Amino acid sequence: MALTRVSLSSSTRLLPSPLLQFFLRPFSSATSPLGSSRRRSSPIAAAFSQASQSPHAVRHGQVTEAPMPKSRRPWRPTCLYYTQGKCTMMNDAMHLDKFSHNLMMDLPVNASAADKVKPQKLDYLLILDLEGKVEILEFPVVMIDAQSMEFIDSFHRFVRPTAMNEQRITEYIEGKYGKFGVDRVWNDTAILFKEVLQEFEDWIGNHNLWKKEQQGSLKSAAFVTCGNWDLKTKVPEQCKVSNIKLPNYFMEWINLKDIYLNFYCRRVT
Repeated sequence: MALTRVSLSSSTRLLPSPLLQFFLRPFSSATSPLGSSRRRSSPIAAAFSQASQSPHAVRHGQVTEAPMPKSRRPWRPTCLYYTQGKCTMMNDAMHLDKFSHNLMMDLPVNASAADKVKPQKLDYLLILDLEGKVEILEFPVVMIDAQSMEFIDSFHRFVRPTAMNEQRITEYIEGKYGKFGVDRVWNDTAILFKEVLQEFEDWIGNHNLWKKEQQGSLKSAAFVTCGNWDLKTKVPEQCKVSNIKLPNYFMEWINLKDIYLNFYCRRVT
């Protein structure tokens, strides 16, 4: 089954569903993020249990492989300063032992699942799951190899609201992230949405998925969302609040709920 993209002009608004959880908790392949009790091979599902060499690395002439531990070490929370590119404790052994700084090791691919993945016309999937109802507070993207379902890279930024006053921001962040103990990290690292997009464009440009001078769509890649809310509703709203023209690469995406409906012939419950 081929993945079908929807465009900003043709999609229907749906409520969002959490998709990216491994920044705060371990990834589990035991249950589907869509809540399905049936198991069938699909182009967007893979079991994550052991490390394998990245086809991305092979294509770029890299032959080194991440070391495979003899026994899987207990899950550790990801250092959120590291995901923001602002960790200053990379030489601190206690910090490195307490927090994970290697998402590839946290999300290895089971090589035995590769034969269940259907060939795709795309090379990469950019899994996007925004956070924030009033304004975007968090912009996380995970880059997956569309042929092997292997984790390639991630982009994660906390976003500082543009239109809210400081008191409202403080209340909002404490309510949203305080219970997870993430409010301090957010306050230390959050940047404006305009800056987030600039850094994101550098990121997709470095992966040769987009060229700034062409200002076009993504090359050999597509966003994947759980519902249409993220890219049909929230990003255009945030661009308007931030006084930014909506980039062309946000104009189309793959809706997991549509894939689920087409594959199982029933809607997500």
